[in-house]
Amino acid sequence: MSETNDLRYFDYAATTPADPRVIESMVGCLGAEGAFGNPASSSHAIGLRARQLVEQGRKQVAALIGAHADEIIWTSGATESNNLALKGYADAASTRRHLVTSVLEHKAVLDTMGSLEKRGMSVTYLRPSAEGEITADAVAAALTAETGMVSLMLVNNELGTLTDIAAISQIVHAAGALLHVDAAQALGKTPIDVNALGIDLMSMSAHKVYGPKGIGALYVSRAAAARIAPQMHGGGHERGLRSGTLATHQIVGMGTACELAAAEMNADNERIARLSERLLEGVLGLEGLKQNARTARRIPHTVSLTIDLPGFFEFMLTGDLAVSSTSACNSAAGKPSHVLSAIGLDDAAAGRTIRLSLGRYTTQEDVDYAVACLQRVVGQCQPMVMGELPAKV
Repeated sequence: MSETNDLRYFDYAATTPADPRVIESMVGCLGAEGAFGNPASSSHAIGLRARQLVEQGRKQVAALIGAHADEIIWTSGATESNNLALKGYADAASTRRHLVTSVLEHKAVLDTMGSLEKRGMSVTYLRPSAEGEITADAVAAALTAETGMVSLMLVNNELGTLTDIAAISQIVHAAGALLHVDAAQALGKTPIDVNALGIDLMSMSAHKVYGPKGIGALYVSRAAAARIAPQMHGGGHERGLRSGTLATHQIVGMGTACELAAAEMNADNERIARLSERLLEGVLGLEGLKQNARTARRIPHTVSLTIDLPGFFEFMLTGDLAVSSTSACNSAAGKPSHVLSAIGLDDAAAGRTIRLSLGRYTTQEDVDYAVACLQRVVGQCQPMVMGELPAKV
């Protein structure tokens, strides 16, 4: 599982392979012998069985984050969840039409905020510290009597930095506002208790936690539900917040993935932390290489490295490491990372930055291979710094 098409996979932050146990659970929902019914069909046993599995999945997701099952709203993924939370608030709000977010957020939040500004909402974009952290003090300074919602990610998708949501939520609630958290990169990687953290709405995606693509959820606290307007109409499903026939097999897959995360997260994290430290010990001494946000609170899964050597990517492209030169959303746009720019990297430095993200199937052999590859490439680039031509390999 450490190799895919002869590549060593270090792009778990972009997506994860579905766990075989997840796949097995999903297959049981397909075909004439499976639970293929429409979960909304309550007049026969096949539909009722599908509904039972959907509700089981809801409980499994809720259990991972300390929520009630009826607070889980199924969506197609974190992007839709973010849109439902933000646009849903904007459509329901007649007052408090000021929003607060940060320049570090995923495009699914930033682009949605941009669309809401065109519809008359005002938005404040917080800037991070040099280490990529959004502080509670920065949030407090941005709040006004008109602030209705603050939206911040729990774990940054490029840097792996953790936001102090517990401290921020107290400030947000004292101001009478709601707190929305994008937890796409946090689910299954760091403990989450929505009540202890003071989260009102939270976006999640299955494919970041060894589940299938195309399914996600929005946690909507019972208290916040009345302040969110639906964005998809046509049947009043999901407490009236998101209509549409539910994809039983995908929901079962997400539920299974969350149950596995609840059982195995601590062991996974300990192993990944050891591998991440082994990776960093092998590369941080290399000339021209530095880790971004090294002193910030971070999860061990995501490592951002800037390599200040000409020709680095030309050599990297000939290797067989599956890494990201930026987040997947920025790669698609072909632009420098807005996250790296926000922490002070110029376009050239951002263009020489790679993200390595580790996961459940990363092995020590994979890490040692990555270290050797980076050491080799840096060695090949160093003659170019001296104006020499590198040796052919």
